[in-house]
Amino acid sequence: MARMGEGETSLVFEVQTPLGFSVRVTKSRWELIVGIKHPVMSGRESSVRRALESPDEVRRSRRDAGVLLFYATEATGRWVCAVVRQDDAAAVLVTAYPTDAIKEGDRVWPK
Repeated sequence: MARMGEGETSLVFEVQTPLGFSVRVTKSRWELIVGIKHPVMSGRESSVRRALESPDEVRRSRRDAGVLLFYATEATGRWVCAVVRQDDAAAVLVTAYPTDAIKEGDRVWPK
């Protein structure tokens, strides 16, 4: 088993979603998102947190039933999308990005 370093275990935040589960975001995950995947999200932890805690809409991915997309409005026609992989053991933030469109998929929140 791989040993976790300090950056992998320290939390940036943990939030409860309205779907009844919590999402933990580690420092190493956040650094991957803002350092490689979506640098535009640097300093926008509060926007991602808000999308998870109080989304305007949540959709299930059409490609992967274990992935949920949490959308929170930022401005007219602009959202922050927080992508979460959920399984029986945990829910993990995969990525987060700004978007001008809500992806297709089954809406799970609000019903």
